[in-house]
Amino acid sequence: MRHRFPRFRLLAAAAVAPLLLAGGCVHQAPRVYGSPGVSTRPDRPWTPPAGLAQATPEAAAPDIPEALKKAGEDLTLLDIVDVALRSSPQTAEAWAQARSAAAAYGSEKGAYYPQLDATANVARAQGTIANGRIAFFQRSYGPGADLSWLLFDFGGRGAAVDETRQALVAADFTHNAVIQGVILDVEKAYFTYVATKALLEAQEATLKEARANLDAAEERHKAGLATIADVLQAKTSMAQAQLALDGLQGQVETTRGALATAMGLPANTPYDVGVPKVEMPVDRTFEAVEGYLAKAQRLRPDLAAARAEAEKAGSHLKKVKAEGYPSLTGAAAVGRTYFDSRNLYGNTYSAGIYLKVPLFTGFSHQYNVMKAAADEDAARARLKGLEQRVVFEVWSSYHDLKTSRQRVLTSEDLFRSASESHDVALGRYKAGVGSILDLLAAQGQLADARAQRVQAYADWYASLAQLAHDTGTLSVDDPVKELVAPVAVEEKKP
Repeated sequence: MRHRFPRFRLLAAAAVAPLLLAGGCVHQAPRVYGSPGVSTRPDRPWTPPAGLAQATPEAAAPDIPEALKKAGEDLTLLDIVDVALRSSPQTAEAWAQARSAAAAYGSEKGAYYPQLDATANVARAQGTIANGRIAFFQRSYGPGADLSWLLFDFGGRGAAVDETRQALVAADFTHNAVIQGVILDVEKAYFTYVATKALLEAQEATLKEARANLDAAEERHKAGLATIADVLQAKTSMAQAQLALDGLQGQVETTRGALATAMGLPANTPYDVGVPKVEMPVDRTFEAVEGYLAKAQRLRPDLAAARAEAEKAGSHLKKVKAEGYPSLTGAAAVGRTYFDSRNLYGNTYSAGIYLKVPLFTGFSHQYNVMKAAADEDAARARLKGLEQRVVFEVWSSYHDLKTSRQRVLTSEDLFRSASESHDVALGRYKAGVGSILDLLAAQGQLADARAQRVQAYADWYASLAQLAHDTGTLSVDDPVKELVAPVAVEEKKP
């Protein structure tokens, strides 16, 4: 026995050792594709496996509309919006979610119909009877059919169907809201790009005037009527104008890429948008703000979606409450069983009406009702909050539009007076009765007036689009359809 005990301990240790090693491995992170699952230290990055570190395959070439590929094609803002709606992943996602909700609604309506299932069975039995003195073996098979039909459940089935119906309505209105959001983003990007190009044209005019001022200063200097200081100041002014022009050229490319992205296209898509030559009349008469508020309450798709969500929550509460009420179901079954031979068979059938009365569910049903009621309260509160936010958005965009309209009118007056002032200052300087400082000051004022005029019109267009969006009237038909801009496609350089 003295020799067996150490051997027993050795065998026990050998059996327990793998378990101890396995237990120690539990504290280590699992491996991912043969590599450590996490970094070994907090100050070192994780090294991915070779299979995951491969470069991703090149993305498929974007589907650029043919209209943008044709050089010389003139596109309007409506055309650009159409491209965006067809290319936007947001509209595609919202549409897919609406189709999913429609399928769920159709599926839930199936509860009104009977459920019919076909069945088939194959069985083999072997056993003994009479205390094992008689053994038997039996094989059976046969087809069958089961029918069940929910007859009455105190409105639970109808509430479930209405819940999916309201979910479909909410998804459809959400899709509409996404479309309006995409249109608004495209129009804002469009107005920003057009305004930047207009600013570039205005700055080119400013640079041209700066050159004219420099020429006048050099002529006066050659004639001995001005000092070199006048020439240097004119050169400085022209250099500043050129510097501003260089910055605007970069901004044009940036805003051009932003518009392409808003259209759902790559930022480097070869296209260009011309500056519109037709300006919308800003002296148009608008409704009172109360009229726009009424339109928003009636037409805002996100508000309609929130109302549908609130109704959906109410229907869900009714469905949960009905789960605690009795239900009445009809059921029937029919079948035929064959025993070893087709000549031996038996027919079976059953039919009945079953009443189910929930008595005790461990208080789960009561809590489910409480949860559904709280969810409905939350949905109603979200609806109320959105209604208040819609009022503010319409109120804010309405007054922004009025302000931008006044800024357009003021900027027009400012531009006319600045142009006349510059012409007078240039004439006085050439005649020798004005100073270079007066001329450069007038030039700077004219440049600022040009920029403010361009920005005022851009703000006017953006404010008009924002008000249309906030009132729910923004659509493909476009509230700014008077604005038509030519779009020219750039030639791809080899």
